[in-house]
Amino acid sequence: MKILDLPLKKEWYKLIESGIKTEEYREIKPYWIKRLCSCVKGHDVNYPSVNCTDNTCIQCIYDGCFAAYLFDAVRFRYGYTKRTMTFKIEEICYGMGKPEWGAPTDKMVFKIKLGGKIK
Repeated sequence: MKILDLPLKKEWYKLIESGIKTEEYREIKPYWIKRLCSCVKGHDVNYPSVNCTDNTCIQCIYDGCFAAYLFDAVRFRYGYTKRTMTFKIEEICYGMGKPEWGAPTDKMVFKIKLGGKIK
């Protein structure tokens, strides 16, 4: 099982833990592009073209020619403590998030949509 580890601030951890918040957001920046997606030629995910490590790849996301890595689950950490919870990942996509859940109001973000709690 491929697990994405993400530390969270108390506010977001508690909302996810209570079941209110059902998706987590990450900025569309080179660091997260490298971790969460790979650019592809056209829309055919079988032929990767580049590694998404520079700013030019951000355009690929907006053009729709990217493929999210297939993480099976996400493990949220309560800050940098040992307290964790793990969820199945339904989907990693991009779009406008909900500002009340921490997404910026004027930018698109990666959206990690949560499935059922694993542990």
